[in-house]
Amino acid sequence: MIIYGKNINMRTVALEDAEFIYTMRQNENKTKYLTKVTGSAESQKEWIKNYKIREEEQQEFYFVIESKQDEKLGLVRLYDFQDESFCWGSWLIKEDAPKTTAIESALQIYEFGFYGLGFEKSHFDVRKGNEKVISFHKRFGAKIIDENELDYFFNFKKSDYEITKEKYRRYL
Repeated sequence: MIIYGKNINMRTVALEDAEFIYTMRQNENKTKYLTKVTGSAESQKEWIKNYKIREEEQQEFYFVIESKQDEKLGLVRLYDFQDESFCWGSWLIKEDAPKTTAIESALQIYEFGFYGLGFEKSHFDVRKGNEKVISFHKRFGAKIIDENELDYFFNFKKSDYEITKEKYRRYL
């Protein structure tokens, strides 16, 4: 599956992406607030094989974010599908990616989740201390609805996204 955007595309991961995923997940600057990955690129292939089963059942989607020239720029997942809501995360973007990659990939996630999959809300958590990502989500219109010692829990409604989408339309 490929989601086509203005400057980037997002395609579901393939076995050939194992090395890229593993390398991205080993970057301590980028994964400070994510679950640590152990093993090797080879064990990442096994994870992808298992993920592909969940993808076929439409329980989860894991995307490689790419430039129009097929340069791999990052990763993002949709998972934890509930009645009206989807979660997204594991969002990693290379340090040298174009500055618009974050905005465009977030817009594509919401377009897919709300209009492609038909959800009415998105829920996700962000680790406390990850101020850059917390600020990003707040600017997009997501609201903190709860917290614990480690995380803030966000909710973002489709109706709020439709307002945000107008603000960022130039990136679609």
